[in-house]
Amino acid sequence: MFGSRSSKEEKASATEKVSAGPSQPRDPQAPKGRPTPKRAVAQSQRKAVVASTGNRKEDARRARERRREEMARQREALANGDERYLPTRDKGPVRRFVRDFVDSRYSVAEMFLPLAVIILVLSMIRVNSIQTVALTLWLVVIVLIVLDSIGLAFRLRKALNERFPNEPRRGAVAYGLMRTLQMRRLRLPKPQVKRGERP
Repeated sequence: MFGSRSSKEEKASATEKVSAGPSQPRDPQAPKGRPTPKRAVAQSQRKAVVASTGNRKEDARRARERRREEMARQREALANGDERYLPTRDKGPVRRFVRDFVDSRYSVAEMFLPLAVIILVLSMIRVNSIQTVALTLWLVVIVLIVLDSIGLAFRLRKALNERFPNEPRRGAVAYGLMRTLQMRRLRLPKPQVKRGERP
């Protein structure tokens, strides 16, 4: 309570200075006095500004349209490899190199689904010899996939160390191994290199 008059006067003088504003326009080369916001924060702020119409139904409709447009752009990017609209996990030169590295080679793992269907059909036949063949084939396929994946992981890691020594490569090898489990024609983003072509 005591001494509050002086503090009130200081606050009033400070607000008068702020309300008066600077007499000269700000120099564009001068520092702005605040950090540049992250891209995600800036995009969310832009979306919030665009979305705020005051009508909940209209806001929801606009948000649905924006989502639909973003998904359409993303699908198109997954089909043609456009880096601008790819999902975050697929963006960047490292991930593109990993995709090209995997797509330029044959791998046992990409035949896993067709082989699994064949083995499943064979195992359903109630003949002991055929079921033994199915079990043996299953074990052989698993061993081949594991050996092929280990070899691919070593080669891919070596290629990444040579090509991108200063780039972050975390999760790139696992990304490549997961891609080998998909059949080539079903991979997204679509393969951009032919078999045998150097990435």
